[in-house]
Amino acid sequence: MKAVVLESAENPLVIKDVAKPTPGAGEVLVQVKAAALNRRDWWITQGKYAGIKYPTILGADGAGVVSDAGDGAEEWLGKEVIINPSHNWGEHAEFQSKEFKILGLPDDGTMAEYVLVKAEYLFPKPLHLTFEQASALPLAGLTSYRALFTKAHIKKGDKVLIVGVGAGTGTFLLRFALAAGAKVFVTSGTGEKIEQARQLGACAGVNYKAQDWAQELKHFAGGGFDVIVDSALGPDFARMPDLCNPGGRIVFFGGTAGNIPELNARPIFWKQLQIIGTTMGTQQDFEAMLDFVNLHKIVPVVDEVYPLADAQKAFDKMGAATQFGKIVIKI
Repeated sequence: MKAVVLESAENPLVIKDVAKPTPGAGEVLVQVKAAALNRRDWWITQGKYAGIKYPTILGADGAGVVSDAGDGAEEWLGKEVIINPSHNWGEHAEFQSKEFKILGLPDDGTMAEYVLVKAEYLFPKPLHLTFEQASALPLAGLTSYRALFTKAHIKKGDKVLIVGVGAGTGTFLLRFALAAGAKVFVTSGTGEKIEQARQLGACAGVNYKAQDWAQELKHFAGGGFDVIVDSALGPDFARMPDLCNPGGRIVFFGGTAGNIPELNARPIFWKQLQIIGTTMGTQQDFEAMLDFVNLHKIVPVVDEVYPLADAQKAFDKMGAATQFGKIVIKI
């Protein structure tokens, strides 16, 4: 089968023929129709991710058709599926186990004509989505759903701030929060992405490069926020407690802009705020996310679809961070 293979951090991705895996008991072979990129994949190509091994087939996100099945998994044969990339979560819903791993490293991932997975991580592809749209769901959709609902417990009427709306998670946070009846505000580094978010339903947005961005947000929102979701951290994180309403929740799942800076703790305890970390999610979170997507007929925002032969171009775009939504590779 053909696959996108990372052979070293110094070399570009290569598309080459590799052995097609054979499913064992409880496993299936999914013929991948589309695979989506995540920032995680790009960091792996830069050699800046824990536990990297070479060679490896990247890709946590994928949708396709089950073409072969081992003993006990025959019921999935011929079915259109998406794959939960959050594996071995463990017995505690509150946190992942030491055995937790994400599809695409250390196990070979979805950027290939076929991928081998345990049948327990399969779910029916939402009928209202194409394979390209469905492939965009798993990692970013799961992370966003857990952040908003499992962790932040958003409800109708909440004012929600999404920091950095252009990423795949940012667009899912926007879609999900709007579907839940929240009033959503956004930040981005470009006016174009803010306008795209407004067209999707955001109330307003500000450019976080502006010196007075926090004051602008308060003005647009008519006060503070009940929920803030961030994936960057860095110096601007220090302003977030002041942006929160009493009882507010700040949820974060990344740190691309640096660490949490020194904070004025007084607003945190006086306003009874919560600062909550999260990443990925449980099988139950994934199933609930899909139920929510199906109920509200949510369609992921896909920025661009590339053919398998142009996989390196897709990664280059991810590295430039010019996308709004998900970048997808059609297999």
